[in-house]
Amino acid sequence: MSTDPAARPGGLPMVQWGTAAEEAAVAVLAVHGRSQDPSFMRQVAQRFGPSPARFYAPEAPGNSWYPRPFLEPLAANQPDLDESLRILDGCLAGLAGAGFAPGRVVLWGFSQGACLLSHYVLTSPRPFAGLILFTGGYIGPEALPAPAGKPLRAVPAVVRSVDQDPWVPSHRVRETAAVLSRAGAEVDVRIDPGTEHIVTDEACAAATRLLA
Repeated sequence: MSTDPAARPGGLPMVQWGTAAEEAAVAVLAVHGRSQDPSFMRQVAQRFGPSPARFYAPEAPGNSWYPRPFLEPLAANQPDLDESLRILDGCLAGLAGAGFAPGRVVLWGFSQGACLLSHYVLTSPRPFAGLILFTGGYIGPEALPAPAGKPLRAVPAVVRSVDQDPWVPSHRVRETAAVLSRAGAEVDVRIDPGTEHIVTDEACAAATRLLA
């Protein structure tokens, strides 16, 4: 584990890989899905092309950011959901302390991690360097309004999924992309045919383009 000050935001360790921090153009906060850990995100990142990015991946307590399905009422996932959102705050504070202000941070998540990040960026918006959301959407059964004032203006966002994913319905992926657009993000959304809960090669290529 690195001694980089970003490695332990608020005492939470983060696994790191990629370009050396002092040479990286951006940091990528890589947030795994349910029953996964940072090693999954590192394996997926190996499918990306070269990029000037340093990756930082926190691990959820018990390998889950919240207990219930993401379309259930928000109260069903409390207090874990609020604690996970606070963990993201701590991760970003750690990255800022290492020289990566939000404008130099790309948020990347898969599945439950993409849901958590979708909800985070729409409820605590700021001008991040980019968003990569694989098979996820904002949390809760109700429509989430776009934040006022287009706070994500010009933030590039790659949103990817498959149309018959067993855990994340494609309509919520599309709804999330639409809210991100209304918040000002420049959204590249694509939902391919498929029934498996996977990251496609095309999604990895799109992420590489954003990071490069």
